[in-house]
Amino acid sequence: FDIRELRYLWLRDAWELRVGVAKVFWGVTEFVHLVDIINQTDLVEDIDGEEKLGQPMVILTIPGRYGVLDLFVLPYFRERTFPGEKGRLRSRLVVETDEAEYESSAEEYNVDLALRYSNTIGDWDFGIYHFHGTGREPTLLLKSATAATLNLVPLYEQIDQTGLDVQLVKGSWLLKLEALYRTGQGEDFFAGAGGFEYSFVNIASSGIDLGLIGEWAYDQRGDDATTGFDNDMMAGARLAFNDAASTEVLAGVFQDLDGDGRAVSVESGRRISDHWKVTLDALFVLESSEGDTLHDLRKDGNLQIELSYYF
Repeated sequence: FDIRELRYLWLRDAWELRVGVAKVFWGVTEFVHLVDIINQTDLVEDIDGEEKLGQPMVILTIPGRYGVLDLFVLPYFRERTFPGEKGRLRSRLVVETDEAEYESSAEEYNVDLALRYSNTIGDWDFGIYHFHGTGREPTLLLKSATAATLNLVPLYEQIDQTGLDVQLVKGSWLLKLEALYRTGQGEDFFAGAGGFEYSFVNIASSGIDLGLIGEWAYDQRGDDATTGFDNDMMAGARLAFNDAASTEVLAGVFQDLDGDGRAVSVESGRRISDHWKVTLDALFVLESSEGDTLHDLRKDGNLQIELSYYF
């Protein structure tokens, strides 16, 4: 049992204040969300990194004619979840979450801060932020569990991260960019992801929209990148049926440009009543080589069907 969202909202003419547990998403790219840092990732629920844990927070929002300013105070840190020894999908070595280490002496009670400015100017939507506090993405340390067993132990470091997300809408084209610069986790580094989506609307008067997507992700850390996307290309397609059930399908192929790694993913969702929704997620590794992030998953496939009730 985990509370993902439960908050109280105060509204005033010049500001808004939210207190409680919430999920906040930042980002514009489809396959890799580099700048999304407020909430912790739940890798038990889904390997794609899009499932997030609820984050205790206080958010002060100040809207104005020149954009929106958000101040975040995060009084409690949540550790990343990883599949256990019998879990799938996971790396060859088990991540011992019970042995997690912190750079801050306050550990999970270190207070994190973030400030974000966002605005829309013409066809441009953009946001820029700075985060200071405990990094959501741990460094995994190799340690001996027994004389014959090695495990991974997560280390949560104190980081500073500046991020940017930009989106341009021009006719049927959607151009996207995410970029970040991080200090405090090993050597300082830059990472970015960008691409496009081109939409064909109402194909053959069917009411169905088709979007073609192409993206590229880069991480200055190279093979040491913990995201697994150091120089990768993604191509995919999105089908939106625009029906009463809000049926959508997103499929994509991931290709490592520095190696043989290749994988395919499929996401689909459809409402089956006013309160019920069914979703499908699949990930299959087509090819990999020693050293690839996908190599540990080469013998595994993942197919997940979820039935959700909304009230």
